[in-house]
Amino acid sequence: MADEQLTKSDAVTVRRKPERADYRRETANAILDEALVAHVGISVDGQPFVIPMAFGRDGDRIILHGSVATRLLRELDAGVRVCVTVTLVDALVLARSQFHTSMNYRSVVIVGTARRIRDLDTARRAMAALVEHVVPGRTAEARPPTDAELRQIAVVELPIDTASVKMRTGGPIEEPEDMELPIWAGVVPLRTTLGTPEPDGQGVADAALPPSLLPYRRPGS
Repeated sequence: MADEQLTKSDAVTVRRKPERADYRRETANAILDEALVAHVGISVDGQPFVIPMAFGRDGDRIILHGSVATRLLRELDAGVRVCVTVTLVDALVLARSQFHTSMNYRSVVIVGTARRIRDLDTARRAMAALVEHVVPGRTAEARPPTDAELRQIAVVELPIDTASVKMRTGGPIEEPEDMELPIWAGVVPLRTTLGTPEPDGQGVADAALPPSLLPYRRPGS
């Protein structure tokens, strides 16, 4: 449902600028669908680690994967608590003062416990969801992973449940006494520009550009 609420725990409640917070699942999903990189944070023996990873949203869960040999995936498999953050930067916000220089952004923070998907067929479907998140339509074009390949990786899922959204929009905040300073202030929009696909130059030389790239677009673009 459009107004379905995320679980608002103490860990994800926005305290600084709470007016910028949003706890609707629909808002979180829109940001997740547009983004390509998640920062995955864990703590091991008191040492925090934050790793950037490709991810995919599949319904009410996000999918992550990596080598079974990596510390991050070993810890997630062991049930360590995890914090996943996804951020989109929409603009640079330049004020007349350095103090009020900022950015317009949309971010999602999810906390919870990930679960490794051990059944190979289920893991294969989860990987397909991740690939579709990155390039919609690509699963119909590319070979799916073999059982041997799936045994080399850990595919994990994390519920999009205990989470929050925080956003900033608009122009700079200014001190009244700064308004007469002869300093430019405003917003510099940021956009992701997609380049022309470049073939790898190997394999079948006359392989046509696939439908997933005709053209390739991200949600929100």
